[in-house]
Amino acid sequence: MGRTRIAIIGLGMAVEPHAKSLIDLGDRLEVVCGYSRTEARRAAFAGKYRLPVSGNLDAIFTDPSIDAMMILTPPNSHGELVARAAGAGKHILLEKPLDVSTAHAETLVDAAERAGVKLGVVLQHRFRPAAEALAGLLAQNRLGEMIGVSARLYNWRPQSYYDAPGRGTRARDGGGVLLTQGIHTLDLLLSLTGLPDEVFAYATTSPIHRMETEDMVAGVLRYPGGAMGTVSATTCAFPGFPDRIDIICTRGTAVLDGPTLTAKFHDGTEFETADGGPGGGAGADPMAFPHDHHRAVLADFLDAIEADREPRASGREALKAHDFIDALLHSAETGAAVTVKRRGAA
Repeated sequence: MGRTRIAIIGLGMAVEPHAKSLIDLGDRLEVVCGYSRTEARRAAFAGKYRLPVSGNLDAIFTDPSIDAMMILTPPNSHGELVARAAGAGKHILLEKPLDVSTAHAETLVDAAERAGVKLGVVLQHRFRPAAEALAGLLAQNRLGEMIGVSARLYNWRPQSYYDAPGRGTRARDGGGVLLTQGIHTLDLLLSLTGLPDEVFAYATTSPIHRMETEDMVAGVLRYPGGAMGTVSATTCAFPGFPDRIDIICTRGTAVLDGPTLTAKFHDGTEFETADGGPGGGAGADPMAFPHDHHRAVLADFLDAIEADREPRASGREALKAHDFIDALLHSAETGAAVTVKRRGAA
């Protein structure tokens, strides 16, 4: 099988880790072009990464030699672009979140599945080596039965971040801290623990920010079998701290603190591993992190195309995080516990 030919749609703030990943995996893929409506962005991208660019979106969609598209545009543009890519038979690697609402997200996931193309989502926290090590401990039942969990996202974003046009609005982004920042940590949590049955949450916009959507959320969870949990997410925690997931089980406790995993077992043994670099991205510069985990997402996407399987972070998998976030926000709006939606197989 030859190299996968990829086009990049969107050359804004999110493009850097993707561009570096594409270059790293150049033996497996060929970048046909990077597209932006803005000439200045095309010029900056071409100058920095020495990759070809195009200002003709229609020509990209109709080019039969392009196998896949990496869509890095704002969430409110995803539905149209995914529909066009799927209709043209292109595989799709899509920046999170899927779309501005779960209803729109369902539509684009269905469109990709009907077209028989792969839809991967950039939820790179699943691919952190420490997170994969924790998934391994759970799969091997080293920790025993889960009885308690917690997930914490303490980010910092200054007001200047939300002053960018459309940022933090329902129309462009679909939500606030949960859908834009917290989705990474929540998706990782769900991949490790599964969906809870029920949530109860509070959400607010703090005095720190002027924005339409929430910048602080606190919730409690109840899992099948009786395990309990908490989630806390904010962009108000100056200067920003590593995200953290704790899983308490009958044989031990595991703490995933940014890039470091520590597990302590009742039999006196311990396990510790680290990714070997900073987690980053929690502070005022949301792009201050290494691109290793983005490269792993891209490598898995290429593997999925070559092996004709689903990407690990597929569109249908990503819907679980959208359902979880919907339940948290609906609980905050109604002041009542909310049952989390569970979906059948595609």
